[in-house]
Amino acid sequence: MDILIYGYGTMAGAMVDGWLRAGMDPARITAYNPRPKNVPQEITFTTEIPDRSFDAVVLGFKPHMLGDIAPGMAGVVRGGIVLSILAGVELETLAEELPDARGWVRFMPNLAVALGKSPNALVARGLGESDRAAVTALAEDLGSAEWLPDESQFELVTALAGSGPGFVYRFIDALASAASELGLEEGQAERLAVQMVDGAGALASASEHSPRELASRVASPGGMTQKGLDVLDDGGALEKLMTNCLAAARDRGIEMGREARKTAGKDS
Repeated sequence: MDILIYGYGTMAGAMVDGWLRAGMDPARITAYNPRPKNVPQEITFTTEIPDRSFDAVVLGFKPHMLGDIAPGMAGVVRGGIVLSILAGVELETLAEELPDARGWVRFMPNLAVALGKSPNALVARGLGESDRAAVTALAEDLGSAEWLPDESQFELVTALAGSGPGFVYRFIDALASAASELGLEEGQAERLAVQMVDGAGALASASEHSPRELASRVASPGGMTQKGLDVLDDGGALEKLMTNCLAAARDRGIEMGREARKTAGKDS
């Protein structure tokens, strides 16, 4: 597929890095942004909207900008597939705003795409088998392809897999800050926390056991780990905290969808 990145923000740039890392021919990638950006030298970059269509167009601008930008995109999306990384913007809105495309995909990665380690949530409208296979291949070059049966849970999946790294980074920072507060040197506490989470995540990915089971295997009755887990488990404190965290992120995604529809003139 011949790919246009329309709006070269942080996430779109990470996707390009991931595709190049996976061995994609850079000649397949064109990036458009109205202002100059630092991009990998191998790809084509332009500040003028290309005067041709592409097999796939990645929407890399802010969600609220769709209504203003879409009218000028007819030529580049004509007959191609729209890959939207716009948080909250639903398939119906994409199809109404960009009707010249042949298919529309909500594609939600996280920044680990740059390393080929992102879970990529996908849901689509208008894709045939071959198009779905091509989009799956694009996602798998960046990590994994997690197709959802319908769009109803997409905001929740985005909160978990898309926003999740932010929550994990905050958890790492909290662990390091707590260790520092208790007397460990700040830089050493941060290094230990980062390396510990890196190793724990790698083991969770490779293990046949669930994260819950792995936690039990680390702990022994009456031991140090169990005493710490007792604090996290007291009254379901950690689970309640994360439920509230994911709900807040999900609800903001739903709200952003409403805002995008209003901007596009599809809602009152």
